[in-house]
Amino acid sequence: MEYTSGASSWRKAVLRAGRAFGRLPGKRRSGWTLGVPLIAATAGLLFTMSATTSAGTSLREDQSVELSELIGKKEDETQAARIRVDQLRNEIDGLTDAMAVGDTPVAQEHARGEGYLAAAGLTAVHGRGLTVRMDDAPNSNDDDLAPGTATQDDLVVHQQDVQAVVNALWAGGAEAMTIMGVRVITTTAVQCVGNTLLLDGKRYSPPFVISAIGDPARLQAALDASAGVQAFRDAVRDYGLGYSVTREADIQAPAYQGSVLLRHASVPR
Repeated sequence: MEYTSGASSWRKAVLRAGRAFGRLPGKRRSGWTLGVPLIAATAGLLFTMSATTSAGTSLREDQSVELSELIGKKEDETQAARIRVDQLRNEIDGLTDAMAVGDTPVAQEHARGEGYLAAAGLTAVHGRGLTVRMDDAPNSNDDDLAPGTATQDDLVVHQQDVQAVVNALWAGGAEAMTIMGVRVITTTAVQCVGNTLLLDGKRYSPPFVISAIGDPARLQAALDASAGVQAFRDAVRDYGLGYSVTREADIQAPAYQGSVLLRHASVPR
């Protein structure tokens, strides 16, 4: 009895201790009892890692470069390169001029080169000559033309009309020529887009103005002898297009400013 009583007392003490700690001996822990500490530990670990990462690096860093900054940088580089090219060109010109002083082979070649520049249209010139003006008919924009009369093509200046005048002036001994104030050289192409003239990448609307430096009498005779110019003058008479020739005492022809590269041709060797 005493052992039994002692055992009973011991069991009661264990039960009281188990209640105090919230568990009973011999019973399996529930899922929540095991899971809550594990979840808490895991959450703490994740929180610690997140805090460390945020403190060390930017989680959403924008590494893209603004396009405007790139463009601005390239423009600055291009401008610096242009300035350097101009400096080198000036240095070369200065050295060439210094070497060309006196009666030397360099001086002779320098003078020869200057002559080529003038012939190529790369220097400004002036002198007497003729100016030809060509214009569309006043009713060239009229969409309600009477049947059986002129068509829209009859009332505008065409590419072949401008080419006929240019070729005639060259044949008449023109020393220099401009179209719409732009210097004409051997590689200049006369092209029309609709009723506009395309010259060195720019468009010009009529009236088209062509000026040639040379003997006015010879230039006029070449215009009168040209079949292409005569065909245009017939259209002037029949459809009212504009055509006039004026003698000029002093025509200014600026130096050609465009590219002289031969993109579609090569020089034979």
